[in-house]
Amino acid sequence: MREKIALTRRGLVAAALAGSATAVLPETASLQPAAIPEPAAVKLTAAAEEGPFYLDLDLRRSDIAEGLAGVPLDIAFVVHDETGAILPGVRVDVWHCDAQGRYSGFHGQGEDGRLDLTGKTFLRGTQITGADGRTRFSSVYPGWYPGRTTHVHFKIIDGAAARLTSQIFLPDALSEFLYANLGDYARSRLRDTLNSTDGIALAAGETTRGEVREMAGRYVATLQVRIDRKAVRAVPPPFQPPPRGDHLAGPPPGFPPSGGFPPGAPPRHAAPEGAERLKALIPKAG
Repeated sequence: MREKIALTRRGLVAAALAGSATAVLPETASLQPAAIPEPAAVKLTAAAEEGPFYLDLDLRRSDIAEGLAGVPLDIAFVVHDETGAILPGVRVDVWHCDAQGRYSGFHGQGEDGRLDLTGKTFLRGTQITGADGRTRFSSVYPGWYPGRTTHVHFKIIDGAAARLTSQIFLPDALSEFLYANLGDYARSRLRDTLNSTDGIALAAGETTRGEVREMAGRYVATLQVRIDRKAVRAVPPPFQPPPRGDHLAGPPPGFPPSGGFPPGAPPRHAAPEGAERLKALIPKAG
């Protein structure tokens, strides 16, 4: 069952003051969609790497949680073209890991890289933008895995062309609060990579930061996406993982190598702790 919670702004602030830093989110009582900004206010959305776990399933559905445990999260998109006008009728694919950092559809998942999730489809889905350029997925808040900050993958496909492949990055402080306080996200170690230390998040920049709001019993992450319809890139074939082997002893295929992620990036460092971590989570706190 999906875990229903009622996190309040006051509770989040209190947790931050107590040392479990988190985001301060505006409270609201309804699920009314956010206003669409003026065209000039929406910048072209930066691309971010697809990663090894994309599957071209064209699985048309709005609820992608499949009953998984975790904090309810709606993932909403408003898609614009290069002029800033809303863009109806384009396909939006979404995929992300579960509360424990595992992707459906692939073997080699889990802390020891031995969990086989081939054939599973949780936390994956496809929708077509409506006349207002919007689409919305009902999911759960993603967990994390070594070398990456909290993120949601998405792809915008227009006909036979993938116009944009990118990721949504969620507030570090909110992620920290959820991971530290809810059993579904409990791990034996601290998350090692934050938005401020993830090379992919840093390269993508502000246009990939989701606007997160607290709703009744859920969070809603909204991203205003602006694509260039003149940028044509063929849809790549689905990723094919290496043949399964029960001898796997290291991280699962596609997980960050020990030298850093992405390949060629600086080596990963130990997870920051104490005051250093608090400053990274809430920069204004230090």
